[in-house]
Amino acid sequence: MTTSLLDSLEITTGPNPQRSVVWLHGLGADGHDFAPIVPELDLAGLPDVRFVFPHAPVQPVTINGGMAMRSWYDILGLDLPQREDAAGIRASQAMVEALIARERERGVASHQLVLAGFSQGCAMTLHTGLRHAEPLAGLMGLSGYLPLADTLLDERAPANLATPIFLAHGTQDPVVALARAEASRDRLASAGHPVEWHTYPMPHSVHPREVQDIAAFLRRVLA
Repeated sequence: MTTSLLDSLEITTGPNPQRSVVWLHGLGADGHDFAPIVPELDLAGLPDVRFVFPHAPVQPVTINGGMAMRSWYDILGLDLPQREDAAGIRASQAMVEALIARERERGVASHQLVLAGFSQGCAMTLHTGLRHAEPLAGLMGLSGYLPLADTLLDERAPANLATPIFLAHGTQDPVVALARAEASRDRLASAGHPVEWHTYPMPHSVHPREVQDIAAFLRRVLA
């Protein structure tokens, strides 16, 4: 079965992209959400980078009264992780894999690609990236968590056991509790994954210092 390619916004830092960042937005947003950050990133000295900001499918979200919005998977209730939409997560995993495959077809090897995401996009980044069959340059998870955590050890790919993981979270986040993010960090670390952990005095958002730390991470893993 062929997975249809998601519509995406693309921004390049130069005419000949040799690196890629696939950046997944959060619930109810779209690919435009994080595009304004690209000009703020100081990536001088790196090869040209293509930023891909896909738009998640529009689907009903249970926790929001069944309202249809862009979502990588359904949120069934506040009692996460007891009731996770495993089928929806795995369906979006296939869509993200298709985006990575397109970058490979365009000449960017997997080890030259960073998978990134915010909130739900963070969850999809960690879920998909750790299961990807080829080594990635890095994983960047912002204000999110590790979904389907109990399946990680059985399903993770050997190729990404040593892939650098950047995790960032707000200390005042009312949407994804800091404790949930810390538990995800600890689960990854205990499984042997190299995690770089950052917190910022912010709610469910992005902090100016975080943008600087993101740029430093990208400069390091995409060099």
